[in-house]
Amino acid sequence: MTLILYGIPNCDTVKKARDWLTAKGVVYNFHDYKKAGIDAAHLKDWAEKIGWEKVLNRAGSTFKALPAEAKQDLDETKAIALMIAQPSMIKRPIFETGGQIIAGFKPDSAELKALIS
Repeated sequence: MTLILYGIPNCDTVKKARDWLTAKGVVYNFHDYKKAGIDAAHLKDWAEKIGWEKVLNRAGSTFKALPAEAKQDLDETKAIALMIAQPSMIKRPIFETGGQIIAGFKPDSAELKALIS
């Protein structure tokens, strides 16, 4: 199974994750949201598997810059529409392999270590 790392190349956390994977000798494909975008099907699948709340990056400047009315009554449908329109609102990085999804990068995470082993 191929590991896919989703993110934005200039994101510091994505850079750390890529360096970490390379240091571990893990072969992966990189999906750049800025160049390739992301479709609703991927976001819906991720939301089903780990919850849209984990996929949406509320801590980032793009989300914080939204007008208050865009953040009100946020649900999965609205969150997915926001993430399609502005991929910077997707948590970075997202690791995907064999139907498993991990949002975010914590190199000491048992879940992440299991994913690459």
